[in-house]
Amino acid sequence: MKAMWSAASGMKNLQLKIDTISNNLANVNTIGFKNQRVEFKDIMYERLSESDRLQEEGKPVPIEIGHGVMVSATLRNFTTGNLQQTENPTDLAINGAHFFKVIDNNGNTRYTKDGSFKIASTEEGAVLVTSDGYYVQAEDGNVVLGENVSEFNVDAEGFVQVKRNGEEAYEEIGTLSLSKFVNPAGLEAVGKNLYKETAASGLAFEGLEEGDTTEIWQGFVEASNVQIVDEMINLITAERAYEINSKSIQTADRMLEIANNLKR
Repeated sequence: MKAMWSAASGMKNLQLKIDTISNNLANVNTIGFKNQRVEFKDIMYERLSESDRLQEEGKPVPIEIGHGVMVSATLRNFTTGNLQQTENPTDLAINGAHFFKVIDNNGNTRYTKDGSFKIASTEEGAVLVTSDGYYVQAEDGNVVLGENVSEFNVDAEGFVQVKRNGEEAYEEIGTLSLSKFVNPAGLEAVGKNLYKETAASGLAFEGLEEGDTTEIWQGFVEASNVQIVDEMINLITAERAYEINSKSIQTADRMLEIANNLKR
């Protein structure tokens, strides 16, 4: 019976929705995390009768029977999360659509909303890195702070300055590289709060353009944009839909049992 296969496709794809909601809830405290939602579409139809309105006669609508549901996309929501104050000077939050640009240990360019940066000591001196040691990028390369850094400042446009021990004047380091995409939902998540550019996302637009309202807030981090209440409602709805689909399978099974038990 088609009902069993249709309901089975519903259960299978609702499991993916529950998996996605669970991942959202698991990352409710992950800095810069962006929640996902699953989108569905119906699959092919079996047409038992064509519509026909020849000379004002015939059937105005066809007879079609669907074969269930399938997942069409998992869309990531890139709305800005709450900006939480930490008073840590190396914590940076982007209030806008842009991303920080970093280079991983394999030399790959990655993008992130997680601005909980650290200062690492290298042969070049102090450098700004992620929690995994990936180099944060300025417009002209790594953010190298140098030696004897006593103060570290970043303005709203990403301009970096440091003050060194025994000096009163600030030294200009450079400007953080900020990137924006035409379709950020097309970015591929690679874990560790990082994304990589894809053909779907388009090429990154570097820097702030005229009219951009993006600002960097020093001493803040961007919290996850997961809304717990919404996710719990979605979880309950998905659970109920899963249960109803299982009832459809049980009903179809009972109907088959009745048909098999028919006797003359």
